[in-house]
Amino acid sequence: MSVTTLTLPHADDFHVHLRQGALMRAVTPLLNGSGVATAYVMPNLKPPVTSTEQALAYKAELQQLAPEVNFLMTLYLSPELTPDEIRKAAKAGIAGVKSYPRGVTTNSDSGIESYTAYYDVFRAMEEVDMVLNLHGEIPSDAEEGVCVMNAEERFLKHLQELHRDFPKLRIVLEHATTKAAVEMVKSLGPTVGCSITVHHLSLIVDDWAGCCHHFCKPVAKYPHDRAALQAVVKEGHPRFLLGTDSAPHPRHAKEASTSVAGVFTTPLVLPYLATILESFGALDRLPQFACQNGRAFYKLPAHPQGSVVTLVKEPVSVPAEYKFMDDEGQERSVVPFMAGKSLTWSIKQH
Repeated sequence: MSVTTLTLPHADDFHVHLRQGALMRAVTPLLNGSGVATAYVMPNLKPPVTSTEQALAYKAELQQLAPEVNFLMTLYLSPELTPDEIRKAAKAGIAGVKSYPRGVTTNSDSGIESYTAYYDVFRAMEEVDMVLNLHGEIPSDAEEGVCVMNAEERFLKHLQELHRDFPKLRIVLEHATTKAAVEMVKSLGPTVGCSITVHHLSLIVDDWAGCCHHFCKPVAKYPHDRAALQAVVKEGHPRFLLGTDSAPHPRHAKEASTSVAGVFTTPLVLPYLATILESFGALDRLPQFACQNGRAFYKLPAHPQGSVVTLVKEPVSVPAEYKFMDDEGQERSVVPFMAGKSLTWSIKQH
């Protein structure tokens, strides 16, 4: 007998971009209807979030827009970040530090070029048990044969080295897209986790080539890579967890001659997940993947009793766009993942 109703704790999204200004004010309240109650917020603003004070001020803005959501804040790994700031941030409840290789994605111009320069920071993070989140790509380099299709696989040696040098440091390889990444994370110790997005469980390279609204960094790869991501979720491996990497951009920026990177999934996280997981026979893994694995890895307390969301097998149409007024007073919109299509699962409204 097929399942038609599913009740589970609210989801934890351990990788989300909520931007700033008018776009932040437009997308953050959408968390309330998505099934997500914990949001791990990325720091790649302009300027990037590099201090405890900046992170706490950003959190206060977000909390005002979505009071029911638990926002976990991060700092941007950059030369301004010191061991003393790490200790200060940990005392203030900042959850992690995000590393971007320079130039690989949105607002990563301040990203790093060498990890050894930050070993004192990593030692401090290990001492206070703060998580290191890695954007797992190296910059494209035609002379070295590096492009978006192999940039993640070429990065994996850095993950291996960091884990070797800091075995007690909790590290998350973010938004994995390859079979090689899945195998690498599995081969490493219990302090290494891996986030997987909604869209990478669904897309392959053919789906974003020529479709700007499916273009993100890291890009979706080959069918065997998608199969590996689906398999590790279906297996129920405890160190693989939900991190949507939902990254909103105004439609005009996505549809420009050079598209910006990012797929927007925030408004419908659980309906997307239920629909996609069911498509490859892993619907029963939804609570573990979206509500349990991440909380365990990030050492969060159990969900509050009674904090549940109910999914029903009733179709819901993905809106064509979400409109907002930008900071200059112009009407803009954000196009969500699978815009105009129908999902097979929806959130029951109480």
